[in-house]
Amino acid sequence: MDKIKLFFNPKSVALVGATDKEGSTGKIILQNLIKGKDRRAVYPVNPNRESVLEQKCYPTLKDLPEVPDLVLVVVPAKFVPQVIEDAGKVGTKSVIIISAGFKEVGSEGKALEEKIAEIAKQYGIRIIGPNCMGTMSPASGFNATFARMEMPKTGNVAFLSQSGALGSAVLDWAIARNVGFSGFASIGSMMDVNFGDLIDYFGTDENTKSIIVYLETMGEAKKFMSAARGFARTKPIIVIKPGRFEESAQAAKSHTGSMVGNAMFVDAIFQRAGVVRVDNIGDLFSCAAILNTSNLPKGANLAIVTNAGGPAVLATDSLMEQKGKLAHISDETVTALNPVLPPSWSKGNPMDILGDADPERYAVTLEAAIKDPGVDGVVVIYTPQGAANPLDIAKKSKKPVLTSWMGDANVAEARKLFYQHNIPSFEFPEEAVKGYIFMYRYARGLENLYETPEELAVDVDPSKEYIRTILKKVASEGRTLLSETESKKFLQAYGIDATVPFLARDAKDAAQIASALRFPVVMKIASPDISHKSDVGGVILGLKTEAEVEKAFATMMENVKAACPAANIEGVTLQRMVDKYDYELIIGSKKDPVFGPVILFGSGGIEAEFQKDVAVGLPPLNQVLARRVMEGTKIYEMLYKGFRTKPPANLRLLEETLVKFSNLLVDFPEIMEIDINPLALLGSEAIALDARIIIDEEYIKNPTGDHNHLIITPYPAKYIKPWHTKDGRDVILRPIRPEDEPMEKALLEGLSEESSRMRFFHILKDINHALLVRFCNIDYDREMAIIAEYNDKGKKRNVGVGRLIIDNNGLSGEFSILVADDFQHHELGAKLLDMLIGIAREKGLKNFYGVVLAENVVMLNLCKDFGFNVKKDKSTEYKVNLEL
Repeated sequence: MDKIKLFFNPKSVALVGATDKEGSTGKIILQNLIKGKDRRAVYPVNPNRESVLEQKCYPTLKDLPEVPDLVLVVVPAKFVPQVIEDAGKVGTKSVIIISAGFKEVGSEGKALEEKIAEIAKQYGIRIIGPNCMGTMSPASGFNATFARMEMPKTGNVAFLSQSGALGSAVLDWAIARNVGFSGFASIGSMMDVNFGDLIDYFGTDENTKSIIVYLETMGEAKKFMSAARGFARTKPIIVIKPGRFEESAQAAKSHTGSMVGNAMFVDAIFQRAGVVRVDNIGDLFSCAAILNTSNLPKGANLAIVTNAGGPAVLATDSLMEQKGKLAHISDETVTALNPVLPPSWSKGNPMDILGDADPERYAVTLEAAIKDPGVDGVVVIYTPQGAANPLDIAKKSKKPVLTSWMGDANVAEARKLFYQHNIPSFEFPEEAVKGYIFMYRYARGLENLYETPEELAVDVDPSKEYIRTILKKVASEGRTLLSETESKKFLQAYGIDATVPFLARDAKDAAQIASALRFPVVMKIASPDISHKSDVGGVILGLKTEAEVEKAFATMMENVKAACPAANIEGVTLQRMVDKYDYELIIGSKKDPVFGPVILFGSGGIEAEFQKDVAVGLPPLNQVLARRVMEGTKIYEMLYKGFRTKPPANLRLLEETLVKFSNLLVDFPEIMEIDINPLALLGSEAIALDARIIIDEEYIKNPTGDHNHLIITPYPAKYIKPWHTKDGRDVILRPIRPEDEPMEKALLEGLSEESSRMRFFHILKDINHALLVRFCNIDYDREMAIIAEYNDKGKKRNVGVGRLIIDNNGLSGEFSILVADDFQHHELGAKLLDMLIGIAREKGLKNFYGVVLAENVVMLNLCKDFGFNVKKDKSTEYKVNLEL
């Protein structure tokens, strides 16, 4: 992150293209830079000027008196490659290209951009831009933008934008409302530095409490996802994503393909990352205001305190629209307020304390609302019709309190005070309610996302070579659409039950097969050229005799040939008729070249595309994530509760089916689209009645390696290995999973005080869910935790953990080792350390280090045995370091 830091707080900065030409970008940026020249050296660069704005000007970067930490470029596009070359030669490692005229203008500009990227790679330069507004850091007095306004005050919100115009509007808004920023970056075309890089930077910045992103294109989706998942739990990330992508339904060959547009991919990414998505700039501002507070809502139950009935009705309507809840005001609260409020106050929620409310009346009502256990947050509305001075109640808050001070001049001073004390203030009640609900969704979304999953009965290592043989055969025949039989063999290999189709070439064959299957049967057309069989008369249900089968065969051939005269028809398939089931569902997937595969779940059958009652999620799934996808559909309530004659569904069976389906997508990047429609659900059975798989032709030609098609790295099963301790006890060494939270908790609770102190440098007492989520729910790209699972008389135990956390530079990583007391001194710690070193080498780390208490002699000796450099760092600690 050292190079990224220079974009926001350089010790010296050079502006190539500096000028005093009125209205020019070069002049505006230089004026902004000069305002901070008491904190850094500013070097204008222009071969046609000796001085600019009373600052000495230099012909080239080579002529500067020192190597600038940061170079800003505002020269025409054709001259930029030479500037980057000069920056590389003098040793600058960070460059912002403000100039436009690159890939956005066509092939010539794209070629220029590729040339710049090549030069930057040669010299190890990081680049923001091109075609961007620049960066700003109020805390360090640094403004490298062409914004024509004063810099906003220092605050705790980082704002990242692709759009310079929107960035400028946000800065205007922030200044008007006295909102502060920890940093601002407009990153333009993202030829190098992207949102993932900047979320990583501000995620570790102690002055940043939240991150706002205006995102037009995601850039590197995997990096964005990894960074967002890494920090969204501790720093709210709010995203506005304008535009809806061009749909590709016309080219889709499956029901899923026609229903899943790119917007659904983006929604799935945001949900899985735990970020809050808003739809318009007004909502972005609402969220930005509440993000300055330390209190987030614990629930949806909102109390509304007001001195006017009309605005309270508007607030209530907005709350219902946002699917929030009016908090029930307890009898105890009403009883406590009756003696101090006018007899005609509302005695309920909204808490209308009447138009003549004074500061004391507001204060006592707000305090009572905050104390009420049924209230999760409060919106306070004030209209300047009475005698109240709102300044006196601005800071009475323990639960989240949002204010709507309606009016203009009469309340300006109050709003200013609210901003100064980080109390969200809005002009209208609806905006306050929206802000509250957005933050509730953020808190609730993380809670749902990181709920501890349960173990499922899912085979983690199915027969993959059998499926690869099918794929090889399909590819050799030049096909991309698998037959129904081939598709169902995929499903069955992963434990998903399916009806088995049998091919018949003629009517007599069909009758004999149907008789052997036992009636009733289903007949379907068998053709590699026909995907949606029912659309062309290619499906006939409920055939009960041989005569009906023969007649159906003739009818089907006539209808299909009329509808698709050029189709290659191989015959028909017969399979048993499953005519009694409770629910028809669809499970499917579509792969995007940028985002990878997405999983779709919802109401199925022939009306699936009309109903479009579906939700999406990203693989890999576990039990909790599968349930979250199901909950996103309308049919989920029926599956959960049942309806009339339909019993509740076996939700655990559906979760297992979705996880099995997810595993199939993880293991086979060759799949472009896949449908199970319908999936028939009856009691303890989930049966795929129809299935189709479309193969990714491009991937078959150019495979990219294991799991490169996913934007979330799946469970690294390659690290699973059996091992036995020095005293002969067998353990399984494997990466940790979210499902291991109960075992992790038992390990930590079972530690002696000495073992806890040696690992955590203090005695760990508060072992809560949030801590365990941090330990168990990890991003395998950024860290690794290997646990030792031991079967102790039929009960699984975690008896040791080796953990590696990779630094943001991607070149070094810190490790830790923890072993249960009854497994110490049996070489388990040495084995875990050995595995971590191997993983660090595999991930390309150069440096592997840890911090060890001086009294932890056993660990220090172990590190010496492994060749670590052991050096005293503090009076009570040693730094151990291994160069890889």
